[in-house]
Amino acid sequence: MDANLRFWRAEGQSFFQRFLLWADVLDPLLLLKSADEIRRTRLLIQNSGKTLSEPIKNDQTKQAFLLSLSSVHPDTGKIIPVMFRPPAFLPICLPLVIVSSLQRQAKKNFFYQFVFHMYTAGFALLNGNGTTKAEEYSVQQKQIFYGLGAISYAACLGALPLVFMNRYTLKSSLTQLVVQKLLPAPLFGLMTAFTVVVVRSPEFENGIEVMDRNGTVVGVSQKAGEKAVKETALSRAVLFGTAFFVPAVFMHFVERANLRRIPRSLASMRMLAITSVLVGMLPVSLSMFPQCGEIKRADLEPELLSSTEETELFYNRGI
Repeated sequence: MDANLRFWRAEGQSFFQRFLLWADVLDPLLLLKSADEIRRTRLLIQNSGKTLSEPIKNDQTKQAFLLSLSSVHPDTGKIIPVMFRPPAFLPICLPLVIVSSLQRQAKKNFFYQFVFHMYTAGFALLNGNGTTKAEEYSVQQKQIFYGLGAISYAACLGALPLVFMNRYTLKSSLTQLVVQKLLPAPLFGLMTAFTVVVVRSPEFENGIEVMDRNGTVVGVSQKAGEKAVKETALSRAVLFGTAFFVPAVFMHFVERANLRRIPRSLASMRMLAITSVLVGMLPVSLSMFPQCGEIKRADLEPELLSSTEETELFYNRGI
């Protein structure tokens, strides 16, 4: 078992522990670390021989693990490209979410949503479970092909309400309420979850590695892959659905308070609301489920039951 997963098992057992860890891992300053420094840190962690059976009390060791968690894939041991590391997720997604929520022209809205879904799909692909596949090249081709289709579909569906509203001049207050305030939250949340499921579909089609407590690989499980993808998609839907819903409700009450006469102030307040919700919800959504996922032995495929006697097995859930 990789050092990152061992760390999550020891330090991320409860939601509150995971929340505090993610708050540290998402620090954008970690993006400034060089590849050489990351490699030295990983080597230091691997040579330390720490079993992580108890929580870490040494601050220097903990900082080394935070750098490893933010930069290295736990399945492959490779350094993740800078733009797709967890600390880069918020700085890149936040402007795209703000622009998508403020844009009322269908074509521009489609473009911004297409860029947003392309980035989140790439993030899900590079941070998903890295179990080696028998036909790795063809699997990657399939993921890219399906991913492009899912991104285009999600962007089209996201912009579709604005297309109907603008083309058929549906300017009634009820239509504007539905299109501008009620639809975006569930639609955006569902589409982000949809792209995660499509891009990571090989994980539940081919299965992912499951390990015992000692880190020994027991086998490859499709049910574990299904569980990992389902949990990740749910957390992503909660994150972006909330990031659209809460600011919309807040702005509804602001507009009712006769502040609509100052459009610039409304736009600034909307951006501030989206930023606040997204900053707070990102560590919350990532903490909903353990990074080192668990699955009961009884829930595994019958052919894996004879491979181990342990009641619980572990896997990398991905991000």
